[in-house]
Amino acid sequence: MYKVLLALFLSLFLQAQDKYELGNGVQVDSSPIFLGGYFSVDYRNMNNENRYRIDDLAVLSYGNYNKFSYMAEFEYKAFYVKTLTNGSSQTQRDTRLHIERLYADYNHDENYSFRLGKYNSPIGFWNLLPVNVLRDTTSNPISTNIVFPKFTTGLDASYSSFNGGELKIDLMAQHNEDLDDFYNNYKIDEHYAFGVAYEKDDYTLKVNGGHFSKIGSANQIEDLNYALLSAKYDTEQYQIMGELGAQRSSDKATTPYAGYLQGLYRVTPKHIAVLRAEAYKDNVANLKEEMAVFGYAYRPLYPIALKAEYQLHSNHNEDQILLSLSVMF
Repeated sequence: MYKVLLALFLSLFLQAQDKYELGNGVQVDSSPIFLGGYFSVDYRNMNNENRYRIDDLAVLSYGNYNKFSYMAEFEYKAFYVKTLTNGSSQTQRDTRLHIERLYADYNHDENYSFRLGKYNSPIGFWNLLPVNVLRDTTSNPISTNIVFPKFTTGLDASYSSFNGGELKIDLMAQHNEDLDDFYNNYKIDEHYAFGVAYEKDDYTLKVNGGHFSKIGSANQIEDLNYALLSAKYDTEQYQIMGELGAQRSSDKATTPYAGYLQGLYRVTPKHIAVLRAEAYKDNVANLKEEMAVFGYAYRPLYPIALKAEYQLHSNHNEDQILLSLSVMF
């Protein structure tokens, strides 16, 4: 099924290439259907280990008609990985085509909108930047992977109000299996959550909370609750953004804290310097760590990103250098 869809996307893409513009995809004839995609490759040096990877290879389709719109995104993850350690070489390939996003939107008016399908959980800020080329670092903060489900398969209803600032309220509900169990940080069949965000001028404050059921080994189910507080200050030249969250089960704190604080300085529209501090404690994996990330991003064109970063960990065996190239087409 996935191969048929991929062949169809490529066929339609080639037919419409005369209308192509880098980063915006192509429109199929005069229909409200657009096709595009992206890829990313990266290199990591860590503790006498060198890794070369084709990480993201994705095709996507999107469009809108009147009050309706949709997004379909299928992706290969860690498609090709070659690791060199002390003279030995290991190559891995993952040729499964995953469903990353597949949803339809209905925008009733400027206040109310609804989403049905598999989508990025609208929690915090970072989780709404799923595409590598749109981020300013290659890596993601660890906190965005251990506190809440990154994807939800179900319904999202949102309300927005504009009165001196923008207030947005999100309600998420999932009571079913994921469209793709392998493409989520947690295997879940239940997720209920809310989000409240307020934006005024250059400032945004956001609060999220929720409950989900994690399916573990031997199909054991664990009920977990989480909360996340996020804040952002964003101007033409500077951005300061941070998130702090916690997760617990019915009887213990599974993640007492996990968060990051990141600052950006836009040297020019094409050059961005990044500094990020992270800290987390994971009682399930029995891990506690702090780290600093120093990064730099260069965009010769906005849909192309060349990024470099150095990670300094409290566990120095995890110190690493990351280089990446990502392109949206």
